[in-house]
Amino acid sequence: MIGQGTVEAVNGLTARWAATLPDDGTVVASAGVWPLLGLLADGAAGPPRNELSDALGVPADGAATAARDLLSVLGSTRGLRTALGLWTRDTFPLEPAWRDKLPPAVQGQFTGDRVRDQAHLDAWAAKCTDGRIDAMPVTVNEETQLVLASALTLRTDWIRPFTSGVMETGTGPWRGRETAGLFRSTSLLNRVGVADTAAGPLTELQVIGAHGMDVHLYLGTPEATAREVLPAAVATLHNRRAVVPGDTLPYGAPGPGLTVSRVPSVDGEPALDVSTVAFTVQARHDLLEHPDLFGLRAATDVSQGHFPGISAEPLAVRQAVQAMTATFGARGFRSAAVTAFGAVAAGPTLRRYRAREITVRFDRPFGFLALHRTSRLVLNAGWVTEPDLFEESPCDW
Repeated sequence: MIGQGTVEAVNGLTARWAATLPDDGTVVASAGVWPLLGLLADGAAGPPRNELSDALGVPADGAATAARDLLSVLGSTRGLRTALGLWTRDTFPLEPAWRDKLPPAVQGQFTGDRVRDQAHLDAWAAKCTDGRIDAMPVTVNEETQLVLASALTLRTDWIRPFTSGVMETGTGPWRGRETAGLFRSTSLLNRVGVADTAAGPLTELQVIGAHGMDVHLYLGTPEATAREVLPAAVATLHNRRAVVPGDTLPYGAPGPGLTVSRVPSVDGEPALDVSTVAFTVQARHDLLEHPDLFGLRAATDVSQGHFPGISAEPLAVRQAVQAMTATFGARGFRSAAVTAFGAVAAGPTLRRYRAREITVRFDRPFGFLALHRTSRLVLNAGWVTEPDLFEESPCDW
């Protein structure tokens, strides 16, 4: 089980990172960065140690243990896979105390052939992500002494798949486009809710996946940006009292993209009708563009060494990059498109009842969080500006 302190620390980094994001479609994984910062903090001294501790949200003394525990728990969770890699020059001396805090069998050595070494790192990245990331985001050159890397993959199937089809939008930035729509109806009204946040009202849709992995979609007001919506979305995970669930929402339009009405019904069952879009988001982040956010400002000063706990050789950080891709499809949180038709009973039916009906429509840019349901640890956070276009030809999942 992931400790609550670690969850809050990682989610805090996610929220702060999200507050720096551009309005373009993007995705981040603080759960992949945080363990590396923890391992660096354990071996750092002076100002870099303090800066890394502040970025982590935990004391540096216990950061390596927390990082290793987080990787271990995530790696043993169904639907998740983690990997840690460390590569050094063959003459590079590692401090045994720091090396012993790493998982076993993670260390490799450079050959001195830059092309061969880069190919080896690229192959590691591809293998650990099932080919979704085909190259290591940092490059090996004659100055490189050490590369420390993590890989995090997430795969979850929806408990209830969506139906695929065309979604046309009459307003907003997607107006007139035939996007790859995803549609679903359920009687579980509490899968949707409206949160009162610092970014204004947010409509939250919970899409439940297998093995305790979920994705929440967040729609703000038309003028709300990724920098506003995503930090507010993370905050709602830790303040559920701010979310009004679907079965208690007032009639009318109580939140962005939401309509609550009372309609004729065959059986009196309530209904939540969902319309959203399939999407794939890819991003590459240079962490050194935000050195204070990640506690790396002092650590990049090459005039002196900063990590005596890692090696007696002086070290400074030269590169820090994350490459990421995320996909939301009809059957799960990965690349796919499925087209399906549903059969309904034909003929006139007597509608004796009235029932609550909620419709939610994500037809303009929105945010998403992929999270571990029990701990509420945010694994990925992203912003969708370019939905997939509808294609007549179905694709294999």
